[in-house]
Amino acid sequence: MNLRRDYRSNRSALLDGIEEGGIRASSSYTSHEIDEHDNDRAIEGLQDRVNILKRLTGDIHEEVDSHNRILDRMGNDMDSSRGVLSGTMDRFKMVFETKSSRRMATLIASFLALFLLIYYLTK
Repeated sequence: MNLRRDYRSNRSALLDGIEEGGIRASSSYTSHEIDEHDNDRAIEGLQDRVNILKRLTGDIHEEVDSHNRILDRMGNDMDSSRGVLSGTMDRFKMVFETKSSRRMATLIASFLALFLLIYYLTK
């Protein structure tokens, strides 16, 4: 936006010297030199913007890479915990399958009675 203002002010400075009979010699620059100067400034502005965008995209790339590494580690941790959990469940299945139903009912009833006793004592 600032470049447009500069361009307009330069353009108006050029056109201020025009009279009906011809151009006054108020400026030592030709219009070609002024256009080249404006183009050079515009190119510098574009180069700055490209450099900023390049740094920004580099930062985004680094951030995405770090998030991918974190997600990979999390996935590996979930896989290992799934393995541990399935091993524990297999052990529970073996315990429940080998115990008789009568012993299991006695075990559950005693845990329930112990829980109720502790509950009433703490209350």
